[in-house]
Amino acid sequence: MIEGRVWKFGDHINTDLIIPGRYLDDYSAANLAAHALEDADPQFAKQVRKGDILVAGRNFGCGSSREQAPLALKYAGVGAVVAGSFARIFFRNAINVGLPVVVCPKASQVIKPGDVIRIDLHQGTIDVVGAKQVLKFDPMPDFMRSILESGGLVPYTRERLHQK
Repeated sequence: MIEGRVWKFGDHINTDLIIPGRYLDDYSAANLAAHALEDADPQFAKQVRKGDILVAGRNFGCGSSREQAPLALKYAGVGAVVAGSFARIFFRNAINVGLPVVVCPKASQVIKPGDVIRIDLHQGTIDVVGAKQVLKFDPMPDFMRSILESGGLVPYTRERLHQK
């Protein structure tokens, strides 16, 4: 179960908005986190709290395939991203770095900034706390949840190699 306060963004939030290219000379987690979404919301990196959840419209993570974009969000403290749709490479990069992503087209229409939501990846539900509203999405496949629960693809692979 993932629970957090909502930050809301619109359609077509591209990877350059998520982590501007001008900061990619230093791939450290601290640098990436300090500049996450600063061109979309200059206060985001300063005010985001561990576990906060992004809710956005369509085509989240479009643009370049830089894996620093989901890393910037993860290290800034984002607990999950819910969007109407994702750019395919961003979606997979997010899973690979251990950042939960959920496709739910209705979310951006219903959920408001500051709402608290609970996401159940196994059941495929988003509960808008206090609003008595539950949104449904296609549950995440077991293997993807396993990657997320391990913290990303590298830790997942290490676990599997050590089991043999």
